[in-house]
Amino acid sequence: MSVLKEKIDPKNLEKLNALGNAKLNAFVADGIELLNPDKVIVITDSKEDLAMIREMAKNGGGETPLATPGHTYHFDGPKDQGRDTFSTRYLLPKDMDLGESLNSIDRQKGLDEVRGYLKDTMVGRTMLVCFWCLCPTGSDFAISCAQITDSPYVVHSESILYRPGYEQFKKLSENDMFFRFMHSEGETDENGCSVQWEKRRVYIDLTRNMVYSVNTQYAGNTVGLKKLALRLAIQKASGEGWLAEHMFIMGAKGPGGRTTYFTGAFPSACGKTSTAMLPGQTIIGDDIAYLRKRDGVMYTANVEQGIFGIIGDVNPDDDPVIFEALQTPGEVIFGNVLIKDGKPYWDGMGSDLPKSGVNFQGEWTPDKKDSDGNVVPPSHKNARYTIRLDALANLDPEANNPQGVPVGGVIYGGRDSDTQVPVEQAFDWAEGIIAKGASIESETTAATLGKAGVRKFCIMANQDFVSIPLGQYIQNNLDFAAGVKNPPAIFSTNYFLKDENNKFLNGKLDKMIWLLWAELRVNGDVDAIKTPTGWIPKHEDLAPLFKEKLGKDYTKEDYIKQFTIRVPELLAKYDRVEAIYREKVADTPQLVYDTFANIRKRLKDLQAKKGDTVSPLDL
Repeated sequence: MSVLKEKIDPKNLEKLNALGNAKLNAFVADGIELLNPDKVIVITDSKEDLAMIREMAKNGGGETPLATPGHTYHFDGPKDQGRDTFSTRYLLPKDMDLGESLNSIDRQKGLDEVRGYLKDTMVGRTMLVCFWCLCPTGSDFAISCAQITDSPYVVHSESILYRPGYEQFKKLSENDMFFRFMHSEGETDENGCSVQWEKRRVYIDLTRNMVYSVNTQYAGNTVGLKKLALRLAIQKASGEGWLAEHMFIMGAKGPGGRTTYFTGAFPSACGKTSTAMLPGQTIIGDDIAYLRKRDGVMYTANVEQGIFGIIGDVNPDDDPVIFEALQTPGEVIFGNVLIKDGKPYWDGMGSDLPKSGVNFQGEWTPDKKDSDGNVVPPSHKNARYTIRLDALANLDPEANNPQGVPVGGVIYGGRDSDTQVPVEQAFDWAEGIIAKGASIESETTAATLGKAGVRKFCIMANQDFVSIPLGQYIQNNLDFAAGVKNPPAIFSTNYFLKDENNKFLNGKLDKMIWLLWAELRVNGDVDAIKTPTGWIPKHEDLAPLFKEKLGKDYTKEDYIKQFTIRVPELLAKYDRVEAIYREKVADTPQLVYDTFANIRKRLKDLQAKKGDTVSPLDL
């Protein structure tokens, strides 16, 4: 208390003491001693506190107002434009092993390093202490969180993305767990951007449910409740028998006004948000879902109340709901886009971009090059927008139901130009988890730091965030269907299949048809064609959907190109994935290898009868 009283004025100390939590007080006191701020502000759920944060963000706190009321923009530094998977590590005591596939460091060594970088970083600054709740407050999904940061931009972002948690925190007992996050921007330049990016660290202490991050501003590294909290939640879920997944939740509309709820896991920049935002459907969440079982039914809830979405190619034709929301007055943060005359611009927005402006590299013109001699794009490929879900016209009415919604189907997708068909249903839950979810391969994109265009294995589209041994993670997913009366159907999707001329075989809105076909399958309304790897649609069921929903004639030629079974490519895929498990995942369940063997046999049997490429009409 002496530490708290020294740096916190009576008004803010009263806010902290009202929570009556000794563990929280110790967390804040540790932050004060380590970070050495000039003063401390405690943020409650009140409108006044949130309005104060918005003003702090606009006045030197990381954001600049735009012409549209409520809109602001934020720039991260040129070397701080994505999640840093290289410097994000688990702090593990000597008796804990997550397997070689997960990035870790000795706990004490890592603590010494990151706390050394954090030491005195808030001298001359204000420490902000804020509280949020993952999932609807008062529900069995809910997890309380406390964040310390010196960035009003981070707090403002969290106020948009997460439900207020101060009042929820009052309900915690002394023994209740909560997630903790400590962040500092570190040294910043004249533009307010973190400059010591070589000393960027994002370290996750699983033994304390705590995350440290320093020398970074990009939201994926600093907004603790996003992917950093997902890592903590996966470990918590594993011990308690539920799932924390990198999934959207959305409502697909079937005949007669029926709504079937789907969850979906896609690696970054693979169509996840655009699937969750399909016209005519409803959204509950676009990124992270918790799943629990009650009375023999799987339920899911959205961890968030907002979207931190990739803005590239968001335009009025392909993403009309999001585009409209981004043009409407209200709270929106644009990140790393091009700014000209108080307006934001980005690649693929459906209109001409100005020939000059300001972006994350400073003053911009089309011929500008970066320090490596590369042409600087108008907006970064990983440019973002942050917005509340209730700003969207298609928010599902059950979005904040504390009970969650029942899961009808699960979708796994990735970037694949030459192998998998656009949509396919797994034969059962186990094969869906193994052959669809645990076998995702996807080309890398600008959403993570590093080289783009490399085919990468990404288990359940969750590889970067799994905080338990991968074999255990697969087994948890397999076991989760136990006791469920009708386990959800599992589907794979692939929006990126190309022809021999390297042209996409799918239109951008074709994904709606794959989703609506899946909705019909979940409810037993249509039959399907059996392949060695699952069930695919019949042409006669897809053609009416294309006509009704998109006004397109869907020819048999289109159908054959898209749904031809490419046997050698599929065999090679499962060979690659199995090799990864054998080499890097020592605790892989035997069922994984048995499933791969069965799929391989079915593929080779088809190959012997029909050849390397098999038209769906020949099945």
